[in-house]
Amino acid sequence: MSKKISLSVALTIMLIAMAVTFSVTMAFSQNMFNNSVTSVKSRERMYNKLSEIDRYARANEYFDIDEDTLNDTIASGYMLGISDRYARYYSVQQYSELMGTQSGRLMGIGVSVVKDSSSGYARILRVYENSPAAEVGMQEGGFLTSIGDTSLRSLSDTSAVQSALLGEEGSTVSIGYLAPDHTEQTYTITRANYTTATVFSQMLDGNCAYIDIDDFSATTGTEFRSAVDDMRGQGATSFVFDLRDNSGTNLNAALVAADYCVPSGLIAQSQAKDGTTTDLRVSDDTEITQPMVCIVNGNTAGGAELFANALRKMADVSLVGSTTAGQGVVLSEPQSLSDGSAIVITVGLILDNEDQSWNGTGLTPDVEVTLSADEMNNYYDFTVDTDPQIQRAVAAVQALVG
Repeated sequence: MSKKISLSVALTIMLIAMAVTFSVTMAFSQNMFNNSVTSVKSRERMYNKLSEIDRYARANEYFDIDEDTLNDTIASGYMLGISDRYARYYSVQQYSELMGTQSGRLMGIGVSVVKDSSSGYARILRVYENSPAAEVGMQEGGFLTSIGDTSLRSLSDTSAVQSALLGEEGSTVSIGYLAPDHTEQTYTITRANYTTATVFSQMLDGNCAYIDIDDFSATTGTEFRSAVDDMRGQGATSFVFDLRDNSGTNLNAALVAADYCVPSGLIAQSQAKDGTTTDLRVSDDTEITQPMVCIVNGNTAGGAELFANALRKMADVSLVGSTTAGQGVVLSEPQSLSDGSAIVITVGLILDNEDQSWNGTGLTPDVEVTLSADEMNNYYDFTVDTDPQIQRAVAAVQALVG
């Protein structure tokens, strides 16, 4: 039999509910207020300190203060101070160049270079097909000695050289060039559109397919699949993937490439600050059944580590070389700021299919092959036939073929 609730009881229940709701709301608001006050006080201390430094410096500094340099340095210092080793600040020029190269508005001359410590010039590692550099006959192993009126000995690092090479399509630039046979020449090169490949393959003795992955970019997944299929068509019985000096820029490209190699299953996850995880990719049934080996070194990072780790965990692939960089994080897309600069920060941690992270520790190789000091000095002179790490990887994978 149903019972009617009296008006007084109903009012009492309603008042209790209102009181509980009010208490919870007040507690939540108080907590938010306390956090807000703490945040405000913290920011006030930061601004006050900068203001004190600024007042003293402007009143007493002998040298002129460049406002743009000052602001860029303050922003860079902030990124260094937030305990995120992967956080980065892009100045207006750097961010403009980044967006320009990604959109195709800015381009170089068609070479991949590294600053050579012994000569001070820029050593050419690759000359891309159908590029302006290829058309004038530049070769791998040669050197860029100047860009316009600037000697490359005066530029601090590789990124400064790459920046100096950039320009609008159709613009011209004067390049000093030292060929591998030590002949010198100056070229006037017109910048033009060309394709920057990231995957390079060749068949070695014993039907071993050697695939060098320079980086993981937007096109790498497609390039990688094509290279694997091409090597299979040539009768490859084993694969060696070279991931040395691969910064792994694009995580999705690394996931796509790994998916093509490994059996079905979870490849990797992203873990947010609150501990929640999101699957980054689940592999399908497509896989490489031939024996595989990955070559890694201390500059193998990000997506390249994800690729190598996935192959080791899911396809029992051995890693040859030296311990990797240990960059197992998900980075934000560049966050543009009001003045045209931008920042990138870490927004997640990468976990593998066993909920393990390699961030900060790197991947330890199964077969350690560390280059001696003399070998490091001649690192860029090695070929696939003389490189000790490649040769050890080939021996390891051919032993699996039997």
